[in-house]
Amino acid sequence: MFMENGMMGGGMMIGMGLVWLLTITVLFLGVIALLKYIRSDDSK
Repeated sequence: MFMENGMMGGGMMIGMGLVWLLTITVLFLGVIALLKYIRSDDSK
């Protein structure tokens, strides 16, 4: 299915790494945006 007895290529590994990096970046930016939104709400 997904892992075929270690036949996973280097490109797939890099692709997975990029997907993880993108996911973490989006989550991080989302948290920052949420914090800024909450802070701006409090100051009003």
